[in-house]
Amino acid sequence: MGKLDGKVALVTGGGQGVGLGIAFALAEAGAAIVITGRHEDKLRGAAEQIRAKGAPDVLTVVGDARKRESAHKTVHATIEKFGHLDVLVNNAQSSAPGVLFENIDDATLAMTVESGFLGTLYFMQASFPHLKERGGSIINLGSREGIVGGVGMSVYAATKEAVRGLSRSVAREWGKYNIRVNVICPAALSPAAVTYLDSHPEEAKMYLSQTALGRFGDPHRDIGPIALFLASSESGYLTGQTLNADGGQQML
Repeated sequence: MGKLDGKVALVTGGGQGVGLGIAFALAEAGAAIVITGRHEDKLRGAAEQIRAKGAPDVLTVVGDARKRESAHKTVHATIEKFGHLDVLVNNAQSSAPGVLFENIDDATLAMTVESGFLGTLYFMQASFPHLKERGGSIINLGSREGIVGGVGMSVYAATKEAVRGLSRSVAREWGKYNIRVNVICPAALSPAAVTYLDSHPEEAKMYLSQTALGRFGDPHRDIGPIALFLASSESGYLTGQTLNADGGQQML
């Protein structure tokens, strides 16, 4: 039996990158998967790949994490199809890496904060009535850029630290319902990361030199198992924590 047999997991931004890698790992462990994102064709292709990993069922819901109504629509569709929800992974995040702080405009600010912080908040609130019934695991995505401060990453870093602060507070509030809230700060080669590193080779070299294991992570093989641990009963006494799945960049 898989560690997540009979469980239902919702992954925002699950059509590619770290979100898709996490969905793969949860599917392999037996969970039914719901993925949501803005692009129907990307979700459709991702769903086919997830089914190939053994997911008993996959639901795709087109939506924008920046909109509260999208969160409620996605959670409603999840409950309508599967009857319950056990795991929420808040992965969706848009950003404009490499833009210095003095050049941040309102559009970039809104895009980054709304997709990452507000999207996480909206999905947590929409999921609460259903997680409250059975207990469950919420896995939010942070970033090393928020912990150490990344050049050209100011609003993204601030957004990810806001997500971590939110996660700690909600972990305290919802612990009485057996809802656990934890954060993963991943260092993995998502499409966005590959694009950025390819266009900033000196920074890529710097990041790699700071990584004790000497390589960048794979969304499925390296980040997926960390999410699986947090989603499963094996981490049943862990909440309000940040796990740096980064190959040893941060050692706190």
